[in-house]
Amino acid sequence: MSADDRLRDLGLTLPETYTPVATYVPAKRVGDLLFLSGQGPRLSDGSHHVGKVGAEVTVAEAYEHAKLVGLGLLAAIKAAVGDLDKIEIVKLLGMVNATPDFAEQPQVINGCSDLFVAVLGERGRHARSAVGMGSLPNGMTVEIEAIVRVLP
Repeated sequence: MSADDRLRDLGLTLPETYTPVATYVPAKRVGDLLFLSGQGPRLSDGSHHVGKVGAEVTVAEAYEHAKLVGLGLLAAIKAAVGDLDKIEIVKLLGMVNATPDFAEQPQVINGCSDLFVAVLGERGRHARSAVGMGSLPNGMTVEIEAIVRVLP
């Protein structure tokens, strides 16, 4: 089953890709590696989910935010490569805008990781770091960047 078929079976659609507002690109390919800029949980109106995880945002809510980021990353991959069946996820860096005592960053970033495995199967399994941050741009709850291998 293709990645597009899995997305459809999960009832998910990829969002529109975004245009960066600063001096960077959404994705940069070097050889067979694609480096994806960090993305936040973008809503359809262009705003982001905001707040501190561990205070006004729950782990369950932040998990869904990370899943939303995963959809945005898949959209950026598809825009850069053209076919989600021609890639494998290598590495994620997940950052959580959290209170100082919050310690459940891995459970939050699982929202993205679980999505990648659901859509890509074994090609979605990856190395990962999940860390807490004192703040993220515009107060968004999570930001995730990725390294992807483009298959021959």
